Amino acid sequence: MATLPDGLRPIQRITLADDVYESVKALIMEHTIAPGHRINIDGLARSLAVSPTPVREALARLESDGLVHKRAMTGYTVSRLLSRREFEELFELRLLLEPAAAGRAAAHATADQRERISAQAAATVAVEPGADYLRRAAFTALDARFHDLVAEVSGNRLLRDCTTRLHAHLHLHRRYFPATDPAVTVTEHGRIAAAVAAGDPAAAAEAMRRHLLAAHSRHLPAFAADD
Repeated sequence: MATLPDGLRPIQRITLADDVYESVKALIMEHTIAPGHRINIDGLARSLAVSPTPVREALARLESDGLVHKRAMTGYTVSRLLSRREFEELFELRLLLEPAAAGRAAAHATADQRERISAQAAATVAVEPGADYLRRAAFTALDARFHDLVAEVSGNRLLRDCTTRLHAHLHLHRRYFPATDPAVTVTEHGRIAAAVAAGDPAAAAEAMRRHLLAAHSRHLPAFAADD
């Protein structure tokens, strides 16, 4: 029977569905339910002291995030980790899409949207020492929100949807990525935000490109075993 990772505490949310979603996501991200393993809905419901219904709702949301897959006659299984080739293909696609999104955001952002992007770029993680999963989860959430906001401000809904789904593929692997100083990412996000605030599409696209290349280099050691 699955148990929550150390450091994770029940979170009070508006709805039970949100609480269960975050709890199941934590189990997956922490690999308490390992990549590739089948999910026992009834067993998971017992572990979380809820009925199977919110667990099924959570799994449906996690499927849209790309963290689980549903197969006929099998049910839900946790998505497997990225291979080195898939990682390279993922960043190749991000480099095609996200600089374009940043450029469009710089060209089309309103004053309010520029302020939102700048505020999100400056956001930092505030988690007590020792809560490794919570720190990584908080950092991942901040990073994802920034990239999603840039894609949203681009004004292209399909571009935003593609960007959001691409990020989901990285989530499951993040526990194995080398530790990264959040300040480095905040600095890189700040350069993108500054270019958007200045209304400079070329600079915003280039800042995003450089950020993605740097992130690629930081994450690449996690795939050394595939060489």
